[in-house]
Amino acid sequence: QVQLVESGGGLVQAGGSLTLSCAASGNIFRLNAMGWYRQAPGKQRELVAAITSDTSTNYADSVKGRFTISRDNAKNTVYLQMNSLKPEDTAVYYCNVDIKTMRGYNDNYWGQGTQVTVSS
Repeated sequence: QVQLVESGGGLVQAGGSLTLSCAASGNIFRLNAMGWYRQAPGKQRELVAAITSDTSTNYADSVKGRFTISRDNAKNTVYLQMNSLKPEDTAVYYCNVDIKTMRGYNDNYWGQGTQVTVSS
């Protein structure tokens, strides 16, 4: 019904940059809050950044000043621009989207995850 497709992950050296994209498609009437989470091996999944429908943003303390979340409603896409990457940023990154479907239901969806690896 609703599909999230992530892209942009990969291998980058410490200090480098990477941009993640997450495009939503399907029975979408409206996108509400959108966010990025990450999970490193042996650790809990954590919120990295979130953006509301009015473009208010929130970031984890560990990424403030380095990461920027943005959205393009016309493309049903959320982005995560990651700068000054550190080895501790290495994780699988997942997008998460709150959606109101064309049938009037409120739902939440996860992307498939994309690997980000930062070498020292």
